[in-house]
Amino acid sequence: MCGIAGFAPLCPGTGERNRQDMQAICRAMTDPLRHRGPDGSGIWTDERFGVAFGHRRLSILDLSPSGAQPMESACKRFVLTYNGEIYNHPDLRRELESLGHAFRGTSDTETLLAAIAEWGLEAVLKRAIGMFALALWDRENHTLQLARDRMGIKPLFYARTRNSLLFASELKGLRPHPEFSPRLNRNALSLFFRHNYIPAPHCIYEGARKLEPGHILTLDSNGTHDHCWWSAASAWEKGLAAPFSGSADEAAEHLHRLLSDAVRLRMISDVPLGAFLSGGIDSSTVAALMQAQSSNPVRTFSIGFDEPEYDESPMARAIAQHLGTDHTELRVTPREMAEVIPSLPEYWDEPFADSSQVPSLCLARLTRQHVTVALSGDGGDELFMGYARYALALRAWKLLGCLPLPVRRAISRTGKAVPNRVMGLLGPLASKIHWRLDALALPDFQAFYRHALSHQKHPADFVHGATEPDTPFTHDYGKLTRHKGALMTLMDTRAYLPDDILTKVDRATMAASLEARVPLLDHRVVEFAASLPADMKLGPDGRAKLPLRAVLARHVPPALFERPKMGFSIPLEHWLRTDLRDWCESLLDPKIIRGQGYVDVDMVARMWRNYKNGQGNWSTYIWDTLMFQAWLDRHQKDLS
Repeated sequence: MCGIAGFAPLCPGTGERNRQDMQAICRAMTDPLRHRGPDGSGIWTDERFGVAFGHRRLSILDLSPSGAQPMESACKRFVLTYNGEIYNHPDLRRELESLGHAFRGTSDTETLLAAIAEWGLEAVLKRAIGMFALALWDRENHTLQLARDRMGIKPLFYARTRNSLLFASELKGLRPHPEFSPRLNRNALSLFFRHNYIPAPHCIYEGARKLEPGHILTLDSNGTHDHCWWSAASAWEKGLAAPFSGSADEAAEHLHRLLSDAVRLRMISDVPLGAFLSGGIDSSTVAALMQAQSSNPVRTFSIGFDEPEYDESPMARAIAQHLGTDHTELRVTPREMAEVIPSLPEYWDEPFADSSQVPSLCLARLTRQHVTVALSGDGGDELFMGYARYALALRAWKLLGCLPLPVRRAISRTGKAVPNRVMGLLGPLASKIHWRLDALALPDFQAFYRHALSHQKHPADFVHGATEPDTPFTHDYGKLTRHKGALMTLMDTRAYLPDDILTKVDRATMAASLEARVPLLDHRVVEFAASLPADMKLGPDGRAKLPLRAVLARHVPPALFERPKMGFSIPLEHWLRTDLRDWCESLLDPKIIRGQGYVDVDMVARMWRNYKNGQGNWSTYIWDTLMFQAWLDRHQKDLS
């Protein structure tokens, strides 16, 4: 895993530039990414065209200098800086060797460059099994291309300035460029307060964007062009058009074969490797398939808490003992966890408020003490309907949908006409009633599901001067909207998975210089999951992830994993009232918030006051606001 950064003029070939100046700027862009690549760095420049590529290396495959980047192709036409892994590169390399290509080293970067020279970028990406974010300079056509993997496992930001196109693995890599003058994007901020993250392509800085998963951005003499080379929506549409027609046992058998191969490919490494193990179905499946293919005990890692309701470590320990892994467990106290929190904006350099980022960072730091690569179980919930909200949303809409929309809206208006002073007498129940009254007025299931996932229901009213942009939760999915299970998983796969879950994993692991690999998001697994009917994933009794359960049951007795889903969470409400109380008070100071002028200070003060007085559980809203204020406190000096 690595960090990349660079720049090119918006009008290629606009004249020579000073090599030393270009190198200094590019080095300033890559230096903040050293946590992503502590093993080395490289700078490449083309002074004639004003193009510069930078790279920070975390050595995983081919630890020798022949794997260093940026790298030129053997034909000298292409230059590549790249973050990620192409797991099937040995197969591609053998095919390329049969076509006459020779190689100096054993890195997947060299294979990727030769493949691009032979078949072209998009054709190679469609054949690649892996995760990646890359920048490619074509010396012959004077073209820059940025590309991102299908699922958005690896991040890539870019920005257009007055004269240049900039790119970097993280926003901190854009900020040092002299043409980048970041201003806070209030519209994107409204999305943060709805979702607790900012969905792609939006970004907290005006003029900057996230490259969307499965997209290529091309800069040539005609300007910039964004092209989608793989789409989750297309995969879901194909799955619905030609659904899997076999039995549940046949589905489990096929999934077992796909996952076994996905895990096998992700166990290829020239450095020590292990796995995260929570004791849940997803991580246990990955660990089981790793151990089944390893002659030695696999290294597994888990984290435990003193609070039993949040502690999955006994389950992880039981799974590890059954599988025979070499298991390491970290016990974390509330005080140790709380000490991590003030540093979060350093690694998540965009507002981000998934509180599981805290244990994720602690677990990554523990794991990095022992291995350099760790496999995780992320993606199983989105692909196989593992979240409890899927079943709850289907049941709730079944009840709501019985009433015509005009009737629902009339009930909603009547309920909202009750004076606030009367609603206030209901205490915490009032907010739940308001939520249901809002839900009654929604026109369709898609809007209802978005409402169910929303933190702030009207964030453009909370953020001064904001207009909320479109996201994958507001797109028109046409015929897909008739398939509610598929619709929910598709929207989550397009937004929640890459911009919350995978962002959390990437920043937490990269902060510790640890590479995370996600076999459940092998595109072959994703496309197969998209072809499974919803009732093959979610049973009538609410049991979720049925195919994954069947796969895991081949390796682990069901008694060890058949239990309610816990999730990777922390005792946030308790901490905000105790260990983090002073930190909260300092960040939520009304004078400071009013002076900043970004959010409704009266609403913040009211939430915090009610929360301290025990009038409702506002912890989610408070945490979102705290994470924005902590981010702003850390990055205010960068804003222009």
